[in-house]
Amino acid sequence: MKRKHYRILLVEPPFYRLFKDTYSLDRYPLSLAYLAGMIKRETNWSVMVYNADFSPQSETIKVSYLASTGFDNYLNNLRDLSGSVWRVIKSTISEFNPDVVGISAKSQNFASACIVAKLAKEINKQIIVIVGGPHPSMVGSEVLKCPDIDVGVKGEGENTIVELLNAIETKNEFDGIQGIIYRKNGQIFENPPREFIKDLDSLPFPHETAPEVLKDYDQYPLTAFRNIFATRGCPYNCFFCGSRKIWGRKVRFRSPENIIKEIKGLQKKGLRSIHFDDDIFGINKQYINFLCTALIKYCQGLNWSCEFHVKLVDEQTISLMHAAGCYLIQIGIESGNNEILKKMRKNFTIEEAISACKIIKKHGIELQAFFIIGFPQETEDTLNDSVAAMKKIQSDLLTYSIFTPYPGTEAFEFCREIGLIDEDYDISLYNHQSPVNCFCINITPARFRTLVSKIEKMVDRKNSLNSIKQVFFRNPFSIFSRMQELGIGKSLKAGIRILLGK
Repeated sequence: MKRKHYRILLVEPPFYRLFKDTYSLDRYPLSLAYLAGMIKRETNWSVMVYNADFSPQSETIKVSYLASTGFDNYLNNLRDLSGSVWRVIKSTISEFNPDVVGISAKSQNFASACIVAKLAKEINKQIIVIVGGPHPSMVGSEVLKCPDIDVGVKGEGENTIVELLNAIETKNEFDGIQGIIYRKNGQIFENPPREFIKDLDSLPFPHETAPEVLKDYDQYPLTAFRNIFATRGCPYNCFFCGSRKIWGRKVRFRSPENIIKEIKGLQKKGLRSIHFDDDIFGINKQYINFLCTALIKYCQGLNWSCEFHVKLVDEQTISLMHAAGCYLIQIGIESGNNEILKKMRKNFTIEEAISACKIIKKHGIELQAFFIIGFPQETEDTLNDSVAAMKKIQSDLLTYSIFTPYPGTEAFEFCREIGLIDEDYDISLYNHQSPVNCFCINITPARFRTLVSKIEKMVDRKNSLNSIKQVFFRNPFSIFSRMQELGIGKSLKAGIRILLGK
């Protein structure tokens, strides 16, 4: 009797594409990449990775659009499953004909993940739908309220997925598999949690299998494969963050030798720039020293970026990072008001943040600053402090978010206790740029929307202007050429205003 060949489709659900079809997640999702690597190495299953949030015709995302016309499009796409994005997903599932569909879900795209699960079951009720990622790690058994999801995975999924696929192939029960929630005979069972992976060096390099497993691989820009992890876990305790429930607070480190080996593989693919996707790069100065020294010795000519913590910034550390090829640092400032920063448990003051930013810029490193607007205790005065900080900090890029209490976080429970969240809370409505977000005690929703609309436009304008500045300094004639193409026979200042859509 011929042995059945099993197939699994790993899916990143659409999110940005629901706002606008040319908005796109232009990257190979690391979570799915790690899973695919483990499946290829440890099982006989065929695997395809499908980033349903990718568009080859991608364009720059504007936060003001996400919060206006884009949000209407997003809601319409969640309600109407006849749209092109869903038709393509259904066609992809049908053509691959998987035994298992594995979906990676964050809270903000969980509604989309549920639709992908529904489409899979419409094609074949026998498909087993497994959902992993941050959302099931945060909410546990609640993930199975979606009737089309059969198994939820909590925590790291690399070893869990291998055990699940082996059990499915051998038709064994799931009761001995740690870290899952599942249905059996109409009942929901939650198994004990799985221990975190101790030796991160034992994991496969996520991008090695991309050419053979990633759908539409040849349509991705090379930069889609530039992201790597050096660590897992974050020791900080920010009030709004759920990272500690996913990775834990005890940090696990890959060896510099293992990281260098992965980077060299990426360099062979033609990459000259990478991004460390860690919650916080390096975590401690000793590890930063070890890693940067290795990068200087073995990866000459490499450029890289990372997210960093204010408390880690000093002249010596930033100088070493720059010498090792760091060209951009992302830094979570979050608020321009010290009382709000205390409530967030950020463990630094705005004065310290501004000083850290100055050190970064002093060493010729580009700066991307993160801000969160609309914390529960926010007032118009504290909002103004954040806007002032956004303008004062000489960042090359501003990343702006509206405070969003995601289920399973301490922030979510706080907002529920003080009456800002009720029982009919619809997770699909709330994300970092949602125009219906308002979890403030002191500002009405209507007033809050008026205030943040101005901030959104300011952020888009500042980012667009910085983008033009970078192009201008690299090639000043490109601005004049573009003005001539558009027939803008005006002064440079007026022309740039037109290019920015002002």
